[in-house]
Amino acid sequence: MKVVIPVAGVGKRLRPHTHSHPKPLLPVGNKPIIAHMLDPIVKLNPEEVVFVIGYRGQQVREYVEKNYQFKATFVQQDKLLGLGYAINLAVRNLPPGELLIVLGDTVVECDLQEIITSGEKNILGVLPVKDPERFGVVEVSNGQVTRMIEKPDKPKSNLAIIGLYYFSDSAPLKQALADHVESGQTTRGELQFTDALQLMLERGATFVPYEVQEWFDCGKKETMLSTNSHLVSSLGKTPQIDGCKINPPVFIHPEAEIVDSEIGPSVSISAGSTIRNSTITNSIIGYKSTIENVWLKDSLIGNEVTLKGTGRQTSLIVNLGDTSEVEPG
Repeated sequence: MKVVIPVAGVGKRLRPHTHSHPKPLLPVGNKPIIAHMLDPIVKLNPEEVVFVIGYRGQQVREYVEKNYQFKATFVQQDKLLGLGYAINLAVRNLPPGELLIVLGDTVVECDLQEIITSGEKNILGVLPVKDPERFGVVEVSNGQVTRMIEKPDKPKSNLAIIGLYYFSDSAPLKQALADHVESGQTTRGELQFTDALQLMLERGATFVPYEVQEWFDCGKKETMLSTNSHLVSSLGKTPQIDGCKINPPVFIHPEAEIVDSEIGPSVSISAGSTIRNSTITNSIIGYKSTIENVWLKDSLIGNEVTLKGTGRQTSLIVNLGDTSEVEPG
């Protein structure tokens, strides 16, 4: 089985952090976003994993090659024309066969082995959502997908397509994608993957919806923090640090230093960071950052950041990219 992972996006909604790193490499929980996806994929023993890279793609390549042993191929996407365009770049030269596609900026919790051994020809990962007009959605009858539509104005279903796709044979998908890209048909200005899947459906392909256990979007600050909260909750360990109060759930890297501080709940702190005389809740702290004398909440702190205050009397909510410095005047 081959796996395709598109990771070419710019991540505008997560600036300033994506000024220096591609979104899939931003930390959430105890590791980068992309690792939460790749670690379960490793257990499937994939024949090859194809990454569609673009913005800061070399960083993605270096991370994958350093941390994983599977065969990895990297396809460059120079034009951001939509997900359909991106996936077409990845699959057009692949031989027919089993194919799993997972989007590179989300965290999905489900049994991937159950999906690929189900015996179904084509499977779409879905989840009920409160705002289906923001997503591609599926309409279902008798256990099969009858229609797919991207970001409908008046959705007839609340089942969102969450970025997980399985094909027992990639040949029909390749043909539909090639035809869709050649047609130039866009929805909301982009060549949508959902439209190519709808074309497959119209040509007689059958799709089965698979409702995942959990799905977390890491597209903006608020969803990064909520995803982080869930992930650190699942780790199950609460470190004990002399002179500090730790309120679970938290993740504190063993190489972080915490002194005279209160940490948590819903906090992750990466390696090399130092926290002194501070209170931190619902926040993500990057690598080698220093935080002193502040009450910090609901914040994203990048790598090698220096944030110093005058005490914990007033709470701060900040969004600081790499190498930022904030100190009292």
